[in-house]
Amino acid sequence: VQLQASGGGLVQAGGSLRLSCAASGRTFGNLNMGWFRQAPGKEREFVAAISRTGGRHYYSDSVKGRFTISRDNAKNTVYLQMNSLIPDDTAVYYCAAANRPYTLLVDTTEEAYNYWGQGTQVTVSS
Repeated sequence: VQLQASGGGLVQAGGSLRLSCAASGRTFGNLNMGWFRQAPGKEREFVAAISRTGGRHYYSDSVKGRFTISRDNAKNTVYLQMNSLIPDDTAVYYCAAANRPYTLLVDTTEEAYNYWGQGTQVTVSS
């Protein structure tokens, strides 16, 4: 699976960005998708995940209520809508995929994902 993330950039606190991640190489409808992020000097952390059908979502406490994950299986793309951004959201954001053709559950741990995109930088200024 090849994953191509885009949509990062520089935004002021309180602003919004939408990240996109286009997937290729496998049946997208069989892939659980997730977003993770890594801030400078910190370990990579879970942000949000969506099941292969789009029916289930899960968010970290730090982004719940501000970020929304969604997917368009016809376009082989997963999105992360980020609103009310704060400086602590500054990080490189990675999309990830896990081949899960037989589950309706989401994956929330790094270990569950075996395909990773290259990352896109999000910088939130105060």
